[in-house]
Amino acid sequence: MPEIRFRIRWPNGTPETCYSPSLVVKDFLSPGETYALAEFLTRSRAALALASRRVEAKYGRPCGRALRQLANIEAAAGAFMDDPAARVAVDAFEE
Repeated sequence: MPEIRFRIRWPNGTPETCYSPSLVVKDFLSPGETYALAEFLTRSRAALALASRRVEAKYGRPCGRALRQLANIEAAAGAFMDDPAARVAVDAFEE
């Protein structure tokens, strides 16, 4: 199953490289785009949950690494929840 990494920048400018076990993340996020924090979380949840389900369909168990990535994204996003103008940039995909 092809995996992908996607580079993001949090609202404070901190970069992070994230992991997905499936290229499906490309259906939810676009390099060069910035998303309101809530929208980024919605898209990330959908992408990583679907990626994990694809792994489960192929290997019989969900992808723990994708689920941990989502948990890390949600934890990091907590620091910006009080800022209604917070936006997350998607800088690039790395296949």
